[in-house]
Amino acid sequence: MSIFLKRDISLILMLSMSLFLGSCGVYSFTGASIPPEAKTISVLYFPNKSPLVEPTLSPLFTDGLRDKFTRQTNLEMVERNGDLAIEGEISEYDTKPVAIQGDQTAAMNRLTISITVRFVNRYEPDKDFDTKFTQFKDYPSTEDLNNIKADLFDELIDMLSDDVFNKAVVNW
Repeated sequence: MSIFLKRDISLILMLSMSLFLGSCGVYSFTGASIPPEAKTISVLYFPNKSPLVEPTLSPLFTDGLRDKFTRQTNLEMVERNGDLAIEGEISEYDTKPVAIQGDQTAAMNRLTISITVRFVNRYEPDKDFDTKFTQFKDYPSTEDLNNIKADLFDELIDMLSDDVFNKAVVNW
């Protein structure tokens, strides 16, 4: 067999597999398992209800979670009452010293964000949940949080969004 024929057969086989797996409606290359009848998702705004309020955190987290679901599923984002529905709040935003040194000063600080999430799956109610997720990042105490919080927020929002995505549609 010529090299071109082998390549063409491989290409046809890969295309056929993609069409087959994509058409079944419950498989995704992200590992998501979504009911085939589910077409929409709604992610309501996550207000910051922690004692310490960071004004930019709520819109950043809400947008990050919405982006996660729109990038990794074929679900259409709707304002309310999606086939899959997510709502909740930021329940903790805190920074504390960790790694105390011998001279009673902190070598590191820890930024912690916790969210409470309520998830409803209209077609598979047994997968509904009400769960708290927490993630943290440590940073040097020599750094001013205001100078590095954008990067820390990006990392923490990605980690929390992954946690919610995995629990909601990957079933980890």
